[in-house]
Amino acid sequence: MEDHHVYKTLELTGSSPKSIEDAIETAIGRASKTIRNIKWVEVLQQRAHVENGKIAHWQVTMKVGFTLDA
Repeated sequence: MEDHHVYKTLELTGSSPKSIEDAIETAIGRASKTIRNIKWVEVLQQRAHVENGKIAHWQVTMKVGFTLDA
């Protein structure tokens, strides 16, 4: 029997004062508390907020795909 998947997508934005990777992990970690079966992430935008000539925090907007329950 073939294994077919149907994905639903949503858009999330995570932020972090540490790094782009941490901003992504923050968003996925929080989303995983209420959304089951997250399977992939597509980064759509990366931004940084600058204060006094230095990056104050990173912001990453991403599309998240997850499978629907049977």
